[in-house]
Amino acid sequence: SPTLPSAPSPGHPSPVSSGELRGPRTCDCELALLPLRQLLLLQPDCFQLRGDQLAVLRPPRHRPAGGFTVLSDGALHHDGQRHCRLTGHCKRDVELTSHRDYKDYRETILSRPLVFFTNVRTKNYSSKEKTYALIVNTRHPKMRRQIEHGMNTVISSVFGESYKLRFDFQEVVKNFFPPGSHLVTGEDLSFSYEFKSDALFDFFYWFGISKNTVAVTGKVLNLSNTTPEKKEISTMFLEKMGEPYVRLNSFSDRKFSVTSRGRLISDKTKTYCYCFLIYYNSTPII
Repeated sequence: SPTLPSAPSPGHPSPVSSGELRGPRTCDCELALLPLRQLLLLQPDCFQLRGDQLAVLRPPRHRPAGGFTVLSDGALHHDGQRHCRLTGHCKRDVELTSHRDYKDYRETILSRPLVFFTNVRTKNYSSKEKTYALIVNTRHPKMRRQIEHGMNTVISSVFGESYKLRFDFQEVVKNFFPPGSHLVTGEDLSFSYEFKSDALFDFFYWFGISKNTVAVTGKVLNLSNTTPEKKEISTMFLEKMGEPYVRLNSFSDRKFSVTSRGRLISDKTKTYCYCFLIYYNSTPII
């Protein structure tokens, strides 16, 4: 499928590790990676392993809109040895059929940090697998811009037809690990949505022209902790990242705009009537 261009940004993005965590500030974090075992220890209020079930818990009462959004197919092989089922997660691949579905989905993706689980062998095929958690900081301007740009671009390129958009993080994670490492479940590092319209002839969709992929780029922060001091910093860092996201403008993602206006004047009453043509992402709705 075609690959959409990344959102314009100054300089050239470098999908390499940005080094070790040095403080609890999250504003400079684009992506973060740490072993699942450590995530369970650092965030017991959000993630718990209960037998063969990995539970993604609801946000605690003191931050009801906080926490993380886990995107998964519902299962993982913990460190390559233990099969676990996930609960409380969102599906990696979804189908949308209305603009309300799209709005709710967009809100889900952008309102909390995203978490993906993947298995990695760091020494070719001879070493044991380890399960890692990739955290996408959707509040960081670069991450948010790439996701919003991908969604807006694909909408502006179709006119009422069905389409599919996929966001992929495999390359940026692969570049984080040493050469020769193998992403055993690299396909788990992506998510997609498919918008199904009621168009009679979806030629572009049928021939795959309206199926696109965004290869997300960014710097990956290493959250693996080996000392008590770093463990404390990582805990504060994740707590900060999972805080509720305060939106200043609830209409920022809807892209509504008044693009034309006409005036009708009654000769007798001199009453002014205005007609507004409102667009939803380049599609007139009123």
